[in-house]
Amino acid sequence: MAKWKRKRALAAVLVLCGLLSGCAGSVSSLVQEAGVSVPVYSRQDSMVYSQDYLSGDICIIPQKEQSEPEEEMTAGAALCVDDTDNRMLYSQNIYEKMYPASITKIVTALITLKYGNLKDTVTISYDASHITEYGAKLCGFQEGDQINLKDLLTCLLIYSGNDAGVGIAEHIAGSVDAFADMMNREMDLLGASGSHFVNPHGLHDKKHYTTAYDLYLVFHELLKYEEFVEILQQPEITVEYKNQQGEKQSSRFTATNQYLIGYSQAPEGVTVMGGKTGTTTEAGSCLILYSQDSEGKDYISVVLKADSSYSLYRQMNHLLEKTVASQAPEGSPAPESSSTPEGSPAPESSPTPEGSPAPESSPTPEGSPTPQSSPTPQATETPAST
Repeated sequence: MAKWKRKRALAAVLVLCGLLSGCAGSVSSLVQEAGVSVPVYSRQDSMVYSQDYLSGDICIIPQKEQSEPEEEMTAGAALCVDDTDNRMLYSQNIYEKMYPASITKIVTALITLKYGNLKDTVTISYDASHITEYGAKLCGFQEGDQINLKDLLTCLLIYSGNDAGVGIAEHIAGSVDAFADMMNREMDLLGASGSHFVNPHGLHDKKHYTTAYDLYLVFHELLKYEEFVEILQQPEITVEYKNQQGEKQSSRFTATNQYLIGYSQAPEGVTVMGGKTGTTTEAGSCLILYSQDSEGKDYISVVLKADSSYSLYRQMNHLLEKTVASQAPEGSPAPESSSTPEGSPAPESSPTPEGSPAPESSPTPEGSPTPQSSPTPQATETPAST
């Protein structure tokens, strides 16, 4: 995809002027002549511009107005947006194509909340229960297990189970491929023109990529759903379901977000509400976060392709300190942190459901460096996802 060479605001003006003047058919040529890229999707023979692209409800960030690089921010891309006032506070390589790993699951969540019925019962298929990708994180559901869709979505977002992702995709769209088509159409509607997805979980594929800005657009939309915000804040969950024989099962899972389980502490004045992690060898360590300042204002922050888990949270803390923490008026009381106080015992790890195989661990241990590669995705042979 060609990089944007002009401000997105200019594109919006051109499109809006064309529409208001009754020249909808000439909008495309106007944009092309100006050398501006605008998110569009094709429907039959018409070029339809995303309605949300012209909305005042999002933060539009021209490529040339990104932040000056900082020595502390070594990740492949980073972004922080004041989601209450729709203001960019920091941006770095936000339009570069990156592998999202399990942050992909926020797109799956959006499709689920928008088109699914959370009261549905999902039956786990053979394919969902037989993911063999090396390092794939699994809840351990077995073929024939029956689980509530909202509980399955919670497992997807909190524990990052890839089997939950396949189960959701098959239930809503009939197949993973059909669900991926839904994901791509939804991204087009959001104006997220730098993304392409081929699965609901983020296990590596060279044709599966996104940008930091596109992830912001998805997360911004998701925060409009109360169910999503409710799920996102849980450090630990217990789900009940039935196996193929109709016997009741119960499993407990712990969040992958280190802020929620007390492994990482947010800067003073910042309350972490929740987020979504992602890790593969190719994507590095990734995190998208929803937080609030002491005034209750909302923020969305993204760090992609950090070289380790330690580096990821260090850079996210720097980003939060530089942006969110600095927004509160002097003298404002800091809210209680969402993290566990220092010295508190760490939560127990989540067991795999009885009788199910334990998920394989990631081939890249936390804290070990992952070589930085070009922002342009490159294929490798040993994917893993958390």
